[in-house]
Amino acid sequence: MSILFDRITLIGIGLIGSSIARDIRELGIAGELVISTRSEATLKRAEELGLGDRYVASAAEAVKGADLIIVSVPVGSSGAVAEQIAPNLKPGAILTDVGSTKASVIAQMAPHVPEGVHFIAGHPLAGTEKSGPDAGFAGLFRGRWCILTPLPETDPDALGRLRGFWVALGSRIDEMDPQHHDKVLAIVSHLPHIIAYNIVGTADDLETVTESEVIKYSASGFRDFTRLAASDPTMWRDVCLHNKDAILEMLARFSEDLASLQRAIRWGEGDKLFELFSRTRTIRRSIVEAGQDVDAPDFGRHALDVKS
Repeated sequence: MSILFDRITLIGIGLIGSSIARDIRELGIAGELVISTRSEATLKRAEELGLGDRYVASAAEAVKGADLIIVSVPVGSSGAVAEQIAPNLKPGAILTDVGSTKASVIAQMAPHVPEGVHFIAGHPLAGTEKSGPDAGFAGLFRGRWCILTPLPETDPDALGRLRGFWVALGSRIDEMDPQHHDKVLAIVSHLPHIIAYNIVGTADDLETVTESEVIKYSASGFRDFTRLAASDPTMWRDVCLHNKDAILEMLARFSEDLASLQRAIRWGEGDKLFELFSRTRTIRRSIVEAGQDVDAPDFGRHALDVKS
């Protein structure tokens, strides 16, 4: 594959950033790859893993001469990063991010972006519950959606180049309004994580069921909740604070539906329960048909080899 950008700078080298770095290296789409993170230990680990060509602690220094800058930090830090790097962004450069909220990120970053720099917020819908540079892997974005949220004044050529970058990584591209993105993600990502954190917390608080029993007898449902609840707490704290309105709206809808379910169970309304459980199965089938998961037993994972 040919070089798409002479110099790419990655700010933040956790799961997403390190996966991007691995793809860039494997595909050979950057003349030079510069990596920056404020943690000296993380930067050193990135160098040990050979993720880039240069490793720079200062984000402001790292963006000098870069044609594409990808910010991969918790969304609450987006504005501070934009302010730091703004003086050194070269005209014509493309600045983007990978945050799970878009309206807040744009509000934080856009005021600092110099004229002539193309800021296009983005969000690759891929990841795992793991974090840090060791958690990344090549191919993370293959077949997954990347949502771009360009503004009305976004330069079409810059947008086309950024689309081309994500397509090279194997992503499927969609574009939408930032506020609409935040509402969609509130229901498909943010609310499920919040529910998972809450359920696992409830189990941890139970007095009549011991922690050892919760762990020992974890069925697939609770086990999968713990996977979501093991996600990076800093990232999810920031998501809750920076997509507050959409999350609260979805929580209110969920609470109303939960109350209805509670009534159906209390009054033994089997028909209502069966109708709900049947309707929701079709969503699962649609996800599999859309290629967003596999229709394999044990939630798509290999069965545990439990020794007696």
